[in-house]
Amino acid sequence: MASLWGSLVPLILGSALVPIQVMITLLLLRSKSGRVTAVAFVAGLTFTRMLQGGLFGLILSNAAPETTTSGPGVILSVVILLTGLLLLVTGIKQVFTTVDPDAPPPKWLAMTESVTPLKAFAIGAGMLLIQVKFWLFTLGALSAIGAANVGQPSASIYFFVFVILAESLSILSVLFAYVAPKKSSEVLEKAAGWLRANNRLLVIALGAIFGVWFIVKGLVGLGVL
Repeated sequence: MASLWGSLVPLILGSALVPIQVMITLLLLRSKSGRVTAVAFVAGLTFTRMLQGGLFGLILSNAAPETTTSGPGVILSVVILLTGLLLLVTGIKQVFTTVDPDAPPPKWLAMTESVTPLKAFAIGAGMLLIQVKFWLFTLGALSAIGAANVGQPSASIYFFVFVILAESLSILSVLFAYVAPKKSSEVLEKAAGWLRANNRLLVIALGAIFGVWFIVKGLVGLGVL
């Protein structure tokens, strides 16, 4: 299963390191409802990913051609290539985007201050539906698992592990807030501030590093390189 993890690990890292997912979690932890809304947000993320797994896992598994240990299937390679192109384009756009330091904060940033748990769940579930990069990460994971031909229930277990690890930074933040509420308040506040201040640089770095890596891996899987 080394080849499967070789495909899953970059997808896990790419999903986990998308700044907006972690930033919203940290901002919700400091809101009025605090930990409850953060848990609801993570539950929304998990719900959508598991729904995607149920709806598309069987389709992609049946569509994936028989593969060998020499590399991923065509579907997986195409998804990885598209993921890389999207990340690279997103990073390049950020390079040429002028940021106004006096501009007001985004509406979603202010909304996290008073959001209810139900709305937090809807934000988590909806964010994954409208963000294309999250779709590609998840479909890439499903394609990798399907191409590995591990069968059931192993395929479901692998995908569940992918979901948990893709949300690991948010999950760890929530656990930290529950285990050490006083200490975590200051630490998570600083982390949220750092993410807001460096969000653009993180997107650029994510696009450059993972974008190039995914493009190369996708082209190798398609036999172009």
